[in-house]
Amino acid sequence: MIFLRFLIFCLFLPSTAAFAAPPLVAVDVGHGLVNSGALSARGRSEFEFNQVFAGVLAGALRQRDLGVREINFAGDIGSLAERPAQAVGSDFFIAIHHDSISEAYLQFWDWDGSEASYTEVKRGFGIFVSAQNPQLATSLRCASSLGAMLRRAGFSPSSWHGRRHRAADAENGVWYYDNLVVLYRTTLPAVLFEAGVIKHREEELELLDPERQARMADALATAIAACLFVIEKSAPE
Repeated sequence: MIFLRFLIFCLFLPSTAAFAAPPLVAVDVGHGLVNSGALSARGRSEFEFNQVFAGVLAGALRQRDLGVREINFAGDIGSLAERPAQAVGSDFFIAIHHDSISEAYLQFWDWDGSEASYTEVKRGFGIFVSAQNPQLATSLRCASSLGAMLRRAGFSPSSWHGRRHRAADAENGVWYYDNLVVLYRTTLPAVLFEAGVIKHREEELELLDPERQARMADALATAIAACLFVIEKSAPE
C-alpha cells in the first residue's frame, strides 16, 4: 500500500525533475514479420497487436518526458539477442507481447468462413522477470510498480501463469521466466509485458480498443516513470 501511494504521488511529479537528462526506455516489439507469434481468436497475428500497442506506449512515455528507444518496430530484427544489444545505453527495457494458451485448452469456432481457435479460461495481463537478469532487484521493483498501477487503472492480472511459473508478486501479476533471452541477456532492469490474451474472444476485442490501449499505456508509462525516479534517487552521488 505504501509503495502504491508513492506511485500515485509520482503522478504529480514532473518526470524529468530528478534527472540531468530524460531517462531512456527501450521499448521492444515482440516477434516480427517472419515469426509473427500466436494468432488471435480471429486470426490476427500477435506481432500486429504488439506493434500497435508499443507505438501507443511510446507516445505515452514521451508525454511524460521520457526518452524512447524503439526496438523492432519494423519487425525486421533477426535474432532475440539483438534486441537487448540494441537497448544498450538505455535505463529500462520492456518487451511488449500478447498472450496465448496451450493447445489443450483451445476450443474451435467458425470465424469468417474458416475454423479458428479460442479460449474461455485465460485472460488478463502478465509481467515477467528473469532471476538471471543482473539487475533483478530493480527489475522486480519496476515489475511490481507496473502491476500495481495497472490494477489501480482497472486492469486485472491473470492468475493462469501460476500453473507454469514461480510467483514473484502474484498479486500484481509478476512471475519469474528465467530463460527469456531478452530479459537475461541485458544489463538493464528488464520486464516482458503480456498485455492480455488474444486467444480469448472478448479480451481480443478489448485489446483492439484504442481507448483501452491508451489507458493501459498511460498506467505503464506512469509506473515506469515512478520506478526510474526511485532508481535515480537511490543511485550513489
